Amino acid sequence: MASDLTKISANIQALQALNSLKSINSRIATHQLRLATGKRINETGEDPAGYHLAKSLESRRRGLSVAMDNVSNAMNVLNIAEGGYQNIMDILQTMKEKATQAADGAYSSTQRAALNDQVQALLTEIDDISTETTFNGNNLIDGTYTSTFQTGEGSSDTLAVSLLGADSADLSISTISLSTQASASAALAALNTAIATLSSRVQDVGEYKARMSSKETTLSVAITNTENVRSTIEDADFAKEQMEVMKLQIIQQTAVTSLAQANSSPQLVLSLFR
Repeated sequence: MASDLTKISANIQALQALNSLKSINSRIATHQLRLATGKRINETGEDPAGYHLAKSLESRRRGLSVAMDNVSNAMNVLNIAEGGYQNIMDILQTMKEKATQAADGAYSSTQRAALNDQVQALLTEIDDISTETTFNGNNLIDGTYTSTFQTGEGSSDTLAVSLLGADSADLSISTISLSTQASASAALAALNTAIATLSSRVQDVGEYKARMSSKETTLSVAITNTENVRSTIEDADFAKEQMEVMKLQIIQQTAVTSLAQANSSPQLVLSLFR
């Protein structure tokens, strides 16, 4: 290499120093970009396999997050339905009290008529609650509600929900009467059956909610684990990136010094003409 100093048309040492400086500048730019974006992979060329895997994991996380929102919506639907059932249950309990009174021989026909009027009004209220318990325009407890909720990112990750009706006809109490002691006794038996039937339907809602709660927990864990893996692959380690920048900046300074020295070396040829 020493003889190359006498060839000034091509300063090989300067070119080598320049190439090294360009490479260092490029590496510094890469690390600074990572510090600016927080991402270790900003271009596919940096790590094609890592980029592909990171985007796949991001897609999965986003799908799981939407599924989590779906589960929350499903819980809202079930809570509204349960609220409607519970309101009807409270009315049934009141009606049972009235039927128990009317079935007692101590009450007169006039008193039973008054009790019957209250029960008939409560039957109308039950039907109103059944009709008015809705979500997004869909009736929930009139016996027509059936829906399938997407509870995961896969096409098969679903939960079908079907809610049974709770109006007076569904509970077989639409024709009860307290006008006589005998009819009051029959009404009392019908109301006991209706309460047991409605309790079973409230239990169904509780079971759906328990499954939704389990899916919510599973989704939460899956989202956390997926994001953890994606972060390991794609996100930048700031401490490491900053350390690399500082190291390369030192090398950059020495490369600039080397380039300056290499550019001045051909001037030694002038000594041959003295």
